Amino acid sequence: MALAPPLWYLLLLAGVAVVAYFVFASFVYGAGYQPTPRRSVRTMLRLAEVGPGDLVYDLGAGTGAIVFRAARVYRARVLGVEVEPLRFLVLWLRRRLGPASDRIELRWGNLFHLDFHPATVVAAFLWPGAMARLRPKLEAELRPGTRVVSHCHKIEGWTPAVYDEETDVYFYRWPEALAPAVARPPPDLPRGSALDKG
Repeated sequence: MALAPPLWYLLLLAGVAVVAYFVFASFVYGAGYQPTPRRSVRTMLRLAEVGPGDLVYDLGAGTGAIVFRAARVYRARVLGVEVEPLRFLVLWLRRRLGPASDRIELRWGNLFHLDFHPATVVAAFLWPGAMARLRPKLEAELRPGTRVVSHCHKIEGWTPAVYDEETDVYFYRWPEALAPAVARPPPDLPRGSALDKG
C-alpha cells in the first residue's frame, strides 16, 4: 500500500507549479513578467509629474507596482490593464484589499484594444516589439500634452525629453516626441584652448 505524500511536499509542488506558470505564461500571452524596480517606478511617476488631476494608463500592469503607487501616493486615477490571468488576479485582490480602490480601474485584456484619448499619462514596461506596435496607436490617439514614460525600452522614432540613465527611464511629451533630437552646444572652452576657434 502506497503512502500518501506529506502535506509539505504537496504544498511545495503547488508552489513550484504556480511560480512556473507565473513565469512561463509570459510566452503564452506575449507579456513578459519582470517587475518594474521601485526606483524606476518613482522616477517614472516623478518625471511624468503625476498628480491628482491625472488619469494614468499602466500598460501591462503586472502585479501593480505603478498602479498602486500612482493612486495611493500621487492621488491620481489609474487604469491598469493586464492580459495574463494570474497577474490580473493578484491586481484584483490588491485593489480589493487595499486603500485607494476608488481611484483604480482594472481591465483584463489586450492593451491594444484600449482607447488612449482619455489618458494624461501613459506608463509602460513592455518588450521592444510591443512598443513598436504601440507607437502608431499612441500617435493616432494621444491628446497634445500627454506624457509617456517607459522603463527599459524606448519608443523607436520618438525623441525623449528626458532619459534617466540611472533608472533606465524614458520620458516623452506628445507631440514634441516626434521632433528630432536637438544637439546640445558644447561646453564653454577656456580662452586660449587649442580647440577655441574664437
